[in-house]
Amino acid sequence: MKSCPPVPVEVGKVIALVAFLLGTTGCTAFLAPRDPFPATPPEPPVQSPVPRELDKVTLPIYVIEPPDILLIEGVKLVPKSPHEIETFDALLIRVEGEFAEQQIDDAYNVDADGTVNLGPTYGRIKVVKLTLDEAEDEIRSRLSQILSDVEVSVSLLQSAGAQQVTGQHLVAPDGRVNMGTYGSVFIAGMTIDQARTAIEQQLSKKLEEPEVFVDILAYNSKVYYIVTQGGGFGDNVVRLPITGNECVLDAVANVSGISQVSSKKLWIARPAQNGVGCEQILPVEWDEIARGASTATNYQLLPGDRLYIAEAPFLKFTTLVSRALRPVESVFGATSLGVSTVNRIVRFGLSTF
Repeated sequence: MKSCPPVPVEVGKVIALVAFLLGTTGCTAFLAPRDPFPATPPEPPVQSPVPRELDKVTLPIYVIEPPDILLIEGVKLVPKSPHEIETFDALLIRVEGEFAEQQIDDAYNVDADGTVNLGPTYGRIKVVKLTLDEAEDEIRSRLSQILSDVEVSVSLLQSAGAQQVTGQHLVAPDGRVNMGTYGSVFIAGMTIDQARTAIEQQLSKKLEEPEVFVDILAYNSKVYYIVTQGGGFGDNVVRLPITGNECVLDAVANVSGISQVSSKKLWIARPAQNGVGCEQILPVEWDEIARGASTATNYQLLPGDRLYIAEAPFLKFTTLVSRALRPVESVFGATSLGVSTVNRIVRFGLSTF
């Protein structure tokens, strides 16, 4: 039986050191090593004026602009007295002294012909263009023909005008919302509270102390752009609404990642806010964000930002060369086809065609 030769002391030390390192390795950062328990605590990072993933800012109070879509709901929409009854109004009619088996105590809609239908016994009574007091007198007069000692009460449950207020309203290019028969209201540049006040002031011309609920249904006016170079085939631009929480990584995810014609060179072009200051160019380290989970350049996107994704330089070069050679290839192709056709005619004659 042969014995293994003794291992040199230096080699044994190296093997022991490698074994120790392999036994103590765990999860480590693969971009840069980090000490989880440094002897000297690191200094806090300098506060950056540019918001980013872990240091986001809250956007200013939203200002309504075209083409936002508002949701307006009527809370209190009572016409000013005296109210003239309109088609499709809802009336509460109560009568005392009617037949016991055919009582009148319910809500009745004013039909398209301007009448309310009180049933087969009492028939239809026209009330459109009458005030509530006049409608009471008219109904009492008609019912007195078949009833004795009758009392009538008429009140307005819902005005047809409320249907023109409640619902979705698009802010038009002129900055107004259309309120139907109540007119239009200019609200561009206003906050939600200011818009509600302006709408209620407009409605108060025909309604008694109106109250409405206003909210923004679609934030269409505050957007950011993703511009992707097309490798010599033109740029692609995607327009996306701002929700107040997007960063660079979110924006790239919204366009399904970086395309095959793009490089990893990205930056944000940020316009000057309200014309004050200068435009900003914020370079983005994509590999640091995607592979290393770095937040340093994962900037928060603000309204008006342009996230620019540059094209791959070599792909652009090959595309330009291909486009430059395409006319030459077409000429040579046509020439080659013509020569081969002539040769075939010479050799075989026209009978082959």
